[in-house]
Amino acid sequence: MSSDPTLYRGEDDRVVPREYLVPFILITILFPLWGFANDITNPLVAAFKTVLEIPNAKAALVQFAFYGGYATMAIPAALVVKKYSYKTGILIGLALYATGAFLFWPAARYEMFGFFLVAYYILTFGLAFLETTANPYILSMGSEKTATRRLNFAQAFNPLGSLLGMLVATHFILALLQSDERDAAGNLIYPTLDAAEKAAIRAHDLVIIRDPYVALGVVVLIVFLIIAFYNMPKNKSEVHTPTREIFRRLFTLPEYRKYREGVIAQVFYVGVQIMCWTFIIQYAEHLGFTKAQGEEFNIIAMIVFVSGRFIGTWLMKYIEPGKLLFLFAVGGMITIMGTIFIQGMLGLYSLMATSLFMSIMFPTIYGISLKGMNNDDAKLGAAGLVMAIVGGALMPPLQGKIIDLGQVGPLPAVNASFILPFISFVVISIFGYRTFRIHHATPARA
Repeated sequence: MSSDPTLYRGEDDRVVPREYLVPFILITILFPLWGFANDITNPLVAAFKTVLEIPNAKAALVQFAFYGGYATMAIPAALVVKKYSYKTGILIGLALYATGAFLFWPAARYEMFGFFLVAYYILTFGLAFLETTANPYILSMGSEKTATRRLNFAQAFNPLGSLLGMLVATHFILALLQSDERDAAGNLIYPTLDAAEKAAIRAHDLVIIRDPYVALGVVVLIVFLIIAFYNMPKNKSEVHTPTREIFRRLFTLPEYRKYREGVIAQVFYVGVQIMCWTFIIQYAEHLGFTKAQGEEFNIIAMIVFVSGRFIGTWLMKYIEPGKLLFLFAVGGMITIMGTIFIQGMLGLYSLMATSLFMSIMFPTIYGISLKGMNNDDAKLGAAGLVMAIVGGALMPPLQGKIIDLGQVGPLPAVNASFILPFISFVVISIFGYRTFRIHHATPARA
């Protein structure tokens, strides 16, 4: 990105220059906040399926609503940031986030799946503002040379929020769901009950689902107040390019081909992340585990992911980001092949190991795609990369449909469904390869 009179004060090669330390910390707090929302939500696909007695494909509409909100609001968020400031975008995002979280109260009261989907949709309007704003803001807090490492470092705190979300989902939601209680043979009791008993359990379980989101809304409001009263660094540029001209450059300039390919890679990355972390529960259930036990495996996968994020950030000191992305994508292809073709616990372990290779992908694709852009182009370019999160809306319902088949040839459908993550890793590996073999020689020009 080009120099900005307020956000750039010389070429300090430290990952986080001293003058940006407090703003960096405040913005980095946002990363675990949306990580928490992502990963308290993923296991609830299975919870809604059971308590509302709906098929996997319909339950996966939770992901469609959740990640569809990103696609809807990413460009409006970028336009707000371009016209006003990063801080304004962050405050709007936090306000929308809290509003969506509080809507879980009436959704549980009226026991309407559609109302829950609306709450998720509005909540992710806020997340779209936060991700569209926070990622480029972090990139701009120092030298362009260290920008991708800086974003990987900030993003390393995202899975800490994800871990907390998984722990809350496991111990304060899934473990308390009466609809998931089983008899001595391991069969669900809930489907055998009469209408009155089901109604009482449904009301109880929807309240269990509701409460963590309402508490989350309170936390988000507190963060809103802290950032509102702190004097954050400005991001006003000396030159403002017309929005139409920026879009023309993003979509047509040969120098931005890397960016356009990065958006496609990001669609497939978010899809593979959400599929692996959502349907690990169904994979475990196929092996005889409960939902809560399945989420325990997801927590281990997230610990692997956190470790990979810090390891990957360190490796970038020695291996250029594009090459590391390619190597990690190949690793993901190998572990997903194990998930598909190895039945039993080894297949589950292979699925958990996939998180190691996913760990660096989002921030690395993001940083590679925006590298070399000027400030105005990067703001709207960021919107395209956040809109790419729609991959998390499109692919899980498709995987859910495959799982609902029960059997695909010689393989259980839950195993075969992971062909979709495999295809996604192939696309990401191509982007990584082209980055260090082709795009590295033709950097973008402002």
